[in-house]
Amino acid sequence: METRKSSRLIIVDEEGRLLLFLYQEEHQSPFWATVGGELKPGESYAEAAKRELYEETGLAQDVGEMLRERDDVYAVARSVPARWLEQYFLVEWPANREVFAAKWTDEEKSTIQQWKWWSLDELLDKDPSLFKPGWIPDLLGSVLHRQHLSHGSP
Repeated sequence: METRKSSRLIIVDEEGRLLLFLYQEEHQSPFWATVGGELKPGESYAEAAKRELYEETGLAQDVGEMLRERDDVYAVARSVPARWLEQYFLVEWPANREVFAAKWTDEEKSTIQQWKWWSLDELLDKDPSLFKPGWIPDLLGSVLHRQHLSHGSP
């Protein structure tokens, strides 16, 4: 089985909301997932994360810490199942910045239907199967909890 590597982005704005894209393709029901994509040859996970951040959202900045790794088998956009090794990086979205599709591929243009900023409450109020992976709400919760503690709030 082919192994594919991907960087994913946990993009959180100043209000603690997470940016997700709605994906729709022919083999499965629509689902919400993080920004990100495959590594190019010779690229590190962090380099791919920074590149994908710009290409998919228009934001050019370094990414933050790696939050989580994922090792799973699945198929994406008309591909055969593969082993995916993913790393999820934190990105703090600057205030008053708009998301725009800077350099979307044809595949992204055909599968990404929209984007939305989700609050933790909104995520937790939905069926976990709407999100890939299903632990995205939990990861956002842990990020927000850490940010809350680091700012010295009670």
